[in-house]
Amino acid sequence: MNDYLEYLKKVQNKADNTVLAYGRDLQSFERFLEERGGKQLDDCNDSDATAYMLELGKRKKSKATINRNIASLRGYYDFRISQGDMEVNPFAHLKTMKNDIRKIDYLELEEVEALLELPDQTPKGLRDRAIMELMYGTGIRVSELVRLKYSDLNLRMRFLSCRDANDNSRVIPIGSYAYSALKDYMEKAYGTFVDKEIEAEDSLFVNMHGKCITRQGVWKILKEYGDRIGLSDRMTPQILRDTFAVHILQNGGDLRTLQELMGFEDLAAGLAYLSCIDIHIKDVYNRTHPRA
Repeated sequence: MNDYLEYLKKVQNKADNTVLAYGRDLQSFERFLEERGGKQLDDCNDSDATAYMLELGKRKKSKATINRNIASLRGYYDFRISQGDMEVNPFAHLKTMKNDIRKIDYLELEEVEALLELPDQTPKGLRDRAIMELMYGTGIRVSELVRLKYSDLNLRMRFLSCRDANDNSRVIPIGSYAYSALKDYMEKAYGTFVDKEIEAEDSLFVNMHGKCITRQGVWKILKEYGDRIGLSDRMTPQILRDTFAVHILQNGGDLRTLQELMGFEDLAAGLAYLSCIDIHIKDVYNRTHPRA
């Protein structure tokens, strides 16, 4: 297994997140085989491969996740065949599923600017602006935001270390607006919520009682400001994450960079954003070309 993962990284130049995802897929399948009569990866046959895909379906895994498992496991056995260790690929007969394209909702730049101008200079307002600037400026998930500690933040170098649900970390740069909002929050507001010296493992964002802010707390903050500019039905943590992604691509970013910034397990997760770019390009063409 380790040889295959090294091959993905050094020969196929797969992104680190992709290699990690493929490694997890192999380990999960290995556990499935062990439970299925004590089998090993080398003992797998067509029936085992089919049974595993059915098991993933029972676990309510998405089509994208199932397709990635087919790709990673088929690739592993192709690698073993190329090394002369096996003769037949048990995943060769499986067809990938047609993915449902997630509908992307995102904010226009003018809507983002209107939203981020709403918080005032009170401690709560400074905190709320820092939360929204950071979410829009980095594209982090709300679950990642509420887990942030002071030790995850490096304002001098202007980056943060972000941990996902599997405790994998990635480094994301902090832009000038998010940097300014964070600095104001830390220097002028945090001390009004927490009456003690800041320690490295303290939560970065806290509620009015000085406790770590929750996902529900962030949702309430976004809804509060969304109501004020007529976006209450759309204002969710996901729309800020999607807006970050779309604006990156609209301004010349690529999917591979987006994958690293947002922590996608593979590039397929970012394909839905491309439809927004096509719409944007057509809109710009229609508005600017004299013979559009």
